[in-house]
Amino acid sequence: MLHFTGKGVCGNIAIGKIFVFKRQQAQVRRLSVADPAAELSRMERAIAAAAAQLSVIYEKALKEVGETNAQIFEIHKMMLDDEDYNESIRSIIETQSVNAEYAVSVTAERFAAMFSAMEDVYMQARAADVKDISNRLITCLSEHTESGSDYNEPRILCADDLAPSETVSLDKEKVLAFITAQGTTNSHTAILARTMNIPAVIGVGDAFLTAVSDGVVAAVDGDSGEIFLDPDADTLTSMEAKQQADLEKRALLKTLKGKENITLDGTRIELFANIGSIQDIGAALVNDAGGIGLFRSEFLYLENDDYPTEEQQCTAYQRVLESMAGKKVIIRTLDIGADKKVDYFRLEPEENPALGCRAIRLCLRRPALFKTQLRALFRASVYGKLGIMFPMITSVSELQRILALCEEVKVELRAADLPFSNQIEIGIMIETPAAAVISDQLAPLVDFFSVGTNDLIQYTLACDRQNPKLEVFCDPKHEAVLRLIAYTAKSAHSHNIWIGICGELAADTSLTETFLRMGIDELSVSPAYVLKVRETIRNLNLQSPDQ
Repeated sequence: MLHFTGKGVCGNIAIGKIFVFKRQQAQVRRLSVADPAAELSRMERAIAAAAAQLSVIYEKALKEVGETNAQIFEIHKMMLDDEDYNESIRSIIETQSVNAEYAVSVTAERFAAMFSAMEDVYMQARAADVKDISNRLITCLSEHTESGSDYNEPRILCADDLAPSETVSLDKEKVLAFITAQGTTNSHTAILARTMNIPAVIGVGDAFLTAVSDGVVAAVDGDSGEIFLDPDADTLTSMEAKQQADLEKRALLKTLKGKENITLDGTRIELFANIGSIQDIGAALVNDAGGIGLFRSEFLYLENDDYPTEEQQCTAYQRVLESMAGKKVIIRTLDIGADKKVDYFRLEPEENPALGCRAIRLCLRRPALFKTQLRALFRASVYGKLGIMFPMITSVSELQRILALCEEVKVELRAADLPFSNQIEIGIMIETPAAAVISDQLAPLVDFFSVGTNDLIQYTLACDRQNPKLEVFCDPKHEAVLRLIAYTAKSAHSHNIWIGICGELAADTSLTETFLRMGIDELSVSPAYVLKVRETIRNLNLQSPDQ
């Protein structure tokens, strides 16, 4: 028996035979061609074929992992149309009279190197996307197919790493678990595995691929990150018992649908869902979320080629509110910048985008853009129970400017005889240490706080959460982070407003009791975690001594 450990990114146990994923890519050679024009025609056909494949993958991803996660394949299609990328390929074919495969390969290396050399982590990640679409083009040119999931029974799939298109293209019914030698907890594969609810362990190391082979029995713990190859009888029995307990627990969680989020001593808490698009509403309802605690409105901007109109936005917000049938829906205003790029925004390059012009800073610098969204939100408010929250707040003056713009919008809507609700809750996200420290000054101006723990951790610990090398330093349970949340909760309650947490930490059940003892009133988590957190809440007794 061999034992390996990686990073568990999606819980549950998988036991089965290994399948080693091998890419049977054609060897790219430099060949001279007599007719460059004919080679350019081959290239155009390959681009069309690749675009068609990506459309199919996008539709599959849309159904299986939702619009937010499927967006990467729309980005790949856009990269296929990139003029600089295509011009490089055409130039190599025409000036060197070489085959298209070689031209694509050289261009891919150049562009990937260019992206990898950039300081922006988001742009560095584009290197993998360039390689992915270039490999797809070469495959189309050579009329070659990958091995994919060439097996009949469900297997544990092992690879050096998996591109997003490879992950989504796999038949979920044939995949018991993912194991990759490379990758980070923020990689596309890790995110997709969590969304698809498939056990996954990443970053196991290259030694694992040397030791493993097709058909070997393995036991995988997607929670602890442990992998046992050819487990002995005792280990196999232990893992089977753990797997059975996990299955029973998931079945038990389903019995919690319709139950209250109330502790043993009678403390009630709201349990909402985070969603990234309209398509995610179904998951929130199926998992019995009490409302939407975070609706990321930037999907409307990411999926468009130009700024979405007021009517487009109003229609989208109306659909969300109507679908939730009277349950509270909290929509976060535009959060573009940092790791979320939109070409038509024409944002200036920044040395440190995470500390640059993003989110509310961008909105306040472009008030016309901001007011268009606010008008759409206020108009949609008549269709349900709406809350609006503003991200990346750092000062009272920022909040005062925001509230003044909201009043301007109300005046304009009344003048145009356009109705809006008078019951809209206005809140802010606590994502910066500055906002937490002055939360006592911010609280009198709003109806609620929502703690965005992902960015709060990043800014408090000075750790780029997109940088895999810093994961060991980015402790989500750092005392400084917890103290800031506790102080913010105290500020909220001293001014009679409610406070929630909508970052990933809200789903960490080892902290649920800590948060409830702080006085957190609401937790908003990914839809798949709603019932798990509900179970934890219902087993807590806050009257017992704090451990």
